[in-house]
Amino acid sequence: MSVKLHALCLLLVLLCLSWAEDQTCLTSASNCDECIQSGPECAWCTAPKSHIRCHTLKELRRAGCRKRHMYNPQGRLQVVMNDSSIKPSIAVAMFIQPQELSLRLRPGVSHSFPLTFTMPTDQPVTELTMDTSHVPAGLNITFSSIVIGNPLVVQVTVEAARCPSESDDLTQKQNRTGPWSVLITPRGFSLSVKMEITLECQCDCTRNREKNSPGCSGLGDLVCGQCECQQPYAGQQCQRDSESFISPNEDFCRSGPKASVCSGRGKCMEGFCECESRVNPKERYSGQYCECSNFDCPYHNSSICGGRGKCECGECICDDDWTGEDCGCSMETASCMAKNQNLCSNNGMCHCGKCICEPPFTGPTCEDCPVCQGTCRQHVECVECRVFGTGAMKDRCDQECGYLTVTLVQTKDEMPPPGESIASCKMRSSDDYCFFYYTFSSTPSGGEASVVRAKECPHGL
Repeated sequence: MSVKLHALCLLLVLLCLSWAEDQTCLTSASNCDECIQSGPECAWCTAPKSHIRCHTLKELRRAGCRKRHMYNPQGRLQVVMNDSSIKPSIAVAMFIQPQELSLRLRPGVSHSFPLTFTMPTDQPVTELTMDTSHVPAGLNITFSSIVIGNPLVVQVTVEAARCPSESDDLTQKQNRTGPWSVLITPRGFSLSVKMEITLECQCDCTRNREKNSPGCSGLGDLVCGQCECQQPYAGQQCQRDSESFISPNEDFCRSGPKASVCSGRGKCMEGFCECESRVNPKERYSGQYCECSNFDCPYHNSSICGGRGKCECGECICDDDWTGEDCGCSMETASCMAKNQNLCSNNGMCHCGKCICEPPFTGPTCEDCPVCQGTCRQHVECVECRVFGTGAMKDRCDQECGYLTVTLVQTKDEMPPPGESIASCKMRSSDDYCFFYYTFSSTPSGGEASVVRAKECPHGL
């Protein structure tokens, strides 16, 4: 196979098998492998008691599956060899970097990497024709030049269309999912780049089989959060003998020896709970023993889960950017950003969109510290230029000190008394030996200073 490189991307099509855009997850998948093969956006929930196994990440999350229980492989690209020590100072032969890569491909999820071709110094830069060794059916490779010149940089994109099926023609003596070695060679040169490619068509969690798991009543193996029951047992927890006659025994419908049948919220029918209906059709009981509900969750602002999440089995599953047991805590941090572009001025933590300051810092973004020595110094130049027209800020006072609101008073007795949020300052003027007095406190718009109109100067000045 070969393809010429131009400034625009040219596609190497070895087999035109593409993923349909309207592909949906196989929600009825019986196992993890079947689920992840049904689409690149499909994930499997490994939570032992999950009632939804195969869906998109968003829908699994809305159904109550925790992030740690979601299996959603995206493949992996790893550079195995990228030797630069053999590159001569003056190139007399072509040199390629990297020399070897390892790719694990989930069908429908592409991986890209750059190849750098350094041409011999005595050879003009021309178009390259790329040859590849045998490529398995269903594997697509795209080449595009992203830097023209010497060195030439080529972007390589590799994608598998699908996992092979049992009916595929496998005349080549190779594994159905790899690993395969594919070489990329610029025509007319002897150097090649090696790609070791393996398809991800099986879930890693299938290797962690818990035999005779207590979660499967000791009568089956727990695989990817799901029970594979021994014959003749069946049920979500292998709790039912499928070969026995239908027993009137209601023990199958109890979560424990002394527990109520179907948690007192349903009837036991043929060893399985049928949960009772609610007057409100939006409210429902669920779970193997009707132990869950979608309405018995914390309220915030008179709404279940604050109106910002779903109630699943008595627990709020919050929408994006919200957290807390009642979804009442915002994860937004813009309101905690101080003027120095640090969260809570690095003097506290942002919680639910508000700063919780570490003592002795105060203020909306923890920028105030009346008892700290730096508070008076932090604002003295702006106070001086705003009131007396002197100091280091006098030429840019309007630009730098607009945040400060100034109130003039006649004597120190008229200034606000110092306290937890008000700093009392006595500072020396920059152009003489006189002192001036002011207080400072933070406001939502910046700060407020109360300044004594007249300076206090030593006798004779």
